[in-house]
Parts: sequence; C-alpha cells; structure tokens
Amino acid sequence: MLAISYFIFIGAILLVLSILTSVISFRIGAPLLLVFLGVGLLAGVDGPGGIQFNDAGGAFLIGSIALALILFDSGFNTRFTSFRAAMMPAVTLATMGVALTAGFLGIAAHYLVGLSWLESLLVGAIIGSTDAAAVFFLLRTGGITLRERPRHTLEIESGSNDPIAVFLTILLAEMILGGEPVSAAAAAGDFLIQIGGGAVCGLIGGGVIVLATTRLQLDRGLYPVLTLALSLLVFGTTSVLGASGFLAAYVAGLMAGNAGIRNATSLRRFHSGLTWLAQIVMFIMLGLLATPSEFSPVVLPALVLTVVLIFIARPLAIWLCLLPFNYTRNEQTFVAWVGLRGAVSVLLATVPIFLGLPNGQPIFNMIFVMVVASLLVQGWTIRPMARWLGLVVPPRLGPVDRIELELPHETGYELIVYTVRENSPVAKGQRVPRWARPSFIVRGGRSYSVHNVRRFEPGDHLYIFMRPRYVELLDHLLGSPRELTDEDTAYFGDLVLRPDTTLQTLSEMYGLPLSIDRADMTLTELFQQELGGELDRGDRTLYGGLELIVREVENGQAKSIGLSLERGRFSEPRLPFFQRPHEIRAALASGWRRLRRFWRQRRRQFTRRKSPAPGA
Repeated sequence: MLAISYFIFIGAILLVLSILTSVISFRIGAPLLLVFLGVGLLAGVDGPGGIQFNDAGGAFLIGSIALALILFDSGFNTRFTSFRAAMMPAVTLATMGVALTAGFLGIAAHYLVGLSWLESLLVGAIIGSTDAAAVFFLLRTGGITLRERPRHTLEIESGSNDPIAVFLTILLAEMILGGEPVSAAAAAGDFLIQIGGGAVCGLIGGGVIVLATTRLQLDRGLYPVLTLALSLLVFGTTSVLGASGFLAAYVAGLMAGNAGIRNATSLRRFHSGLTWLAQIVMFIMLGLLATPSEFSPVVLPALVLTVVLIFIARPLAIWLCLLPFNYTRNEQTFVAWVGLRGAVSVLLATVPIFLGLPNGQPIFNMIFVMVVASLLVQGWTIRPMARWLGLVVPPRLGPVDRIELELPHETGYELIVYTVRENSPVAKGQRVPRWARPSFIVRGGRSYSVHNVRRFEPGDHLYIFMRPRYVELLDHLLGSPRELTDEDTAYFGDLVLRPDTTLQTLSEMYGLPLSIDRADMTLTELFQQELGGELDRGDRTLYGGLELIVREVENGQAKSIGLSLERGRFSEPRLPFFQRPHEIRAALASGWRRLRRFWRQRRRQFTRRKSPAPGA
C-alpha cells in the first residue's frame, strides 16, 4: 500500500514539474516535448531522481495507448478541406517517403556504422517516420502562421505515417529474430492489410462514434468518456484484427471531428487536455527508460546518422515524393526540415529490446540520441527556417477572445460571448450582419440592448446566440487585425454570382431539387423572401446544400452574391444517409431527371442518324 502511495506521489510530482517547466520552454523557445523528455531523464536512474524503470514491454503498451489518443485528437482537429487540399502529397510522404527515408538511412548505417543489413534497415525503419505530437505542437503553437499547403502536408503526413513505420519495424525485427527472409509478395500483402484494414476500421469506428454521440441520450459529462472509450475500442479492435490501429484512430478522429457531433466544443477541450496528458506521460516514461551512462559508445555513430537523416536521407526522399506535385523549392526544403523525430521513434526502439534482439539496447540508445538531436536542431529552428524560406504569412486572425457554451435540448445553437478586440473591423465601425446580432452587450459592468448601442467599442462583451458553423466567420469580424475584402473567401464564398441569377439556373448547375413555383425566382428575391428589409454586406442564407452570401450592397440591394459550397454542405450535424428520407427522395428524383435527359439526347441523336437526307 505504501509503495502505491509513493508511486502516485512521484508521478504527480513529475507531472507538475513538466507543466511548470513548460512556462520556461515557451519563454526561451525550446521544444516543449524535449523538456518533458528531460524531466524523465532527470528522474531516471542516472539523474537526481534515481528511479529505475526498464520495462520495455510496459513502456510500449503505455506509449501505444498514448499515441492512439494523440492521433485521434489530431484527426479530430483536422478539417476535411485541409485534408483534401494536401491528401495526395501527404499520403505519398506517409508511405513512400517513410520507406525511402528508411532505405537511405539504412544504407548509411550499414557503411558508416558497420551494422548488418537487416539491423541497418531496422534503424532506418524506427527513425523513418515523423512524430505527430512534435509536429502538431510546433506547427499549431509555434507562434507563426505558415502557408497552408506545406502546413497541411506536414500535419497530415505526421498523423498518418506511423503505420508503415510500425509495419517495417516489426517486419524487420521478426526477420532478424527468425533468420528467414520474407517474400516481397507476403510483405506487400501484409502492408495492404495494415493500411486498408486500418482505413476501413477507422471509417466504421468514426461512424459508430458519430451515431453514438448523436443518438444516445446521456449526461453531458459522459460524452467525453464515451468518445475516449470508443476511440480506444477502435484502436484495440483494429489491432486485434491485424490491421493498423494507429491509422484507424486517426481516421476515426477525422470522421468524428468533421461530422458536427453533439457537444463538439466540450469534446475538443477534453481531448486537447487528454492529449497533453498523453504527451507528458509518454515522454517522461521514455526518459525514465533511457540510461544516459550507456550512451557514450553510440553518441558519435548516432550523431553521424542524424546528420545523414537531416541533410541527405529525408531531403532526398521528400524531393522524390513531391516531384509530381509542383511544390516550390522552398516548400520542399521546409517540409524536409520539419521531419521531427520524437516519441514514436523512441517507442518503436523498445521493440528490439522486448523481442530480445542481440543489439536491442544499443539500437535503443542510438535512436534516443538521434531523437534528442533532431528535437534540438530542427525543433529549435522551425521559426527562423520558415521566415528564411519566405513561408510565413500574416495571420488571418488576431487574438480572439471568446467563450462558447453549448445549449441543451438539441437546439443547434450556442451562446458565444465575444470580447471586442482593439483594431478589429467591428471596433473600427463595420456593421455586424444580422445573423450575428448580439442579444445584449455588457459595457463597463452594465448591460445594454443592441438597439441602445450605435457602435461597438473595444472591451465590449457581446452575447450572441448562433449556430456553431458561424463561429469562425465571426472571428474575422471581431479578431482580425484588418478589414475584410472580397478575397476572404472563407467569409464571402468561393464563387461570385449575379443577383439576377434564377434558382432554376443554380439548381441545374449543382443538381439541386427545385419546385416549379420557384423556378424563376432570382437570388435577390430569395434574400428578400428569407430575410426581408434592406440587405447588409455579409447577410447569408441557405439554399439546398449551398450557402449564399451578400458580397456587395447598393441602396439596400445586393450587387453581387457569393456562393460557399463547403460551409453549406458540411457545417451542420449530419445523420447517416439512410436516416435522411428527404435527401433520398431528392437524390432519386435528380437521378431520374438526369436519366431521362440522357435518353432523350440519345434518342434525338439516333433519330438524326436514321432520318434520310434532304432530297434523297
């Protein structure tokens, strides 16, 4: 009993120390994950703490659970729009890029360090993947705003490249242990099962999470516990079936985070805190597992391989993988530089130890030194490297000060409390559109009606009831340091339409159902019918799966109208297709109309071919 109390006491002290040292890390710009690793080293057998921890199997188990939670949260916070924008190059990097990096580094390890071919390739496989925790942390909280394409590429790559690293590591370790080579066909089949099975299980698991959080009536405090349990269930079930549980966790998070599930705001906060805990626990545990006094024989070979990895192996793999995708030289250089190694590599380095490979401990020590060197060199230089390469862009938003409170009873609305920031468009006098009119305003400790306030001032607290899909749009009004222009497509839409465009034309363009009595209605008339009165810039309404936005106004009438596809189609909570009968009927009707149109065209062509020529 006393031993358990000491264990809890020491664990709590390590967590508190890690959190407190993070303040210092932010001030000096050090990679925070390296600080957590340092806390583990200081508490370990060679540090002042003197804690002995050598359970490689237990470390792999705890690290796998922590990594599954990190990957689920990474997917949960990744938008489909960014995923589609960089999917192909990122997936190429997550598969071919890892394999090429492992191969190049394996060749260097064989000739420079003197390891056998299988051991050299094993070192390359272990260190071949980037670390999701390190990349996400440094890109999202690094104090810079990067261009979207390299940022999305790095985030998706780091979230999806672990399966091939795990696959190659276990495959090569088993080959060393068994002494028999594995045929290329068998290896390719196992890889397809890992990747394909992980993706399918992730899609199914994500659908189950969406259904469970949408259909089950639970206490609000149980929804975070439910998503936690289901994410681990997806990971465990997929792993038991022989596929990649890490990929399944990422895909399940991606599906759930983009489906508009219930209590999404509170779930994001919960999983964000859980991810911090998982990162701290994993890095401290891996620091405890290391024994720095045994590093001296491997320091020089590890540093040589780190130089090869940073300056030769990964850049060459990146160049080959991104060659077909028209990335600029600066973008390729930055993607190659942000190849941070972290907890995943150290976690995989425990595999040779608990499998009992002859050089398991030296390989672990070598990987540990390489990870520390990577975090020191690359993690500390991301911001200056991005600025030097010209990939830093001005932030679209300034600091946004808001509080979100989800309302019960499935109203579809949230209470958003905004604090008007100085130099924001609203503080400079820009009108707030009617969909964002506050219910009341608090100024100087007193509450006012919106009708009694002619202009919002910095420091005003606006209480707004609105749909969650509009929150990011309102950030541009209350947090952006610049005026909104027509180039802000996230706010004004991707396409520009004339106000006299009819609904029939719009329905034919996008295959939307249309009632006959509204066929000749123009977009201006639609806005008048839906909103009434004079229109303001930024007013919006939904039509089918599209969202229409007033871009320009003259004398209370729209001069141009923007159209947004993504926000209209995917921002609302979505039930499974088989539970949306009106959409099924609309899809069937649209399909029937297209089929009839196709056959009429074919019949006219056939008739023209068969009809005799004039004068025949």
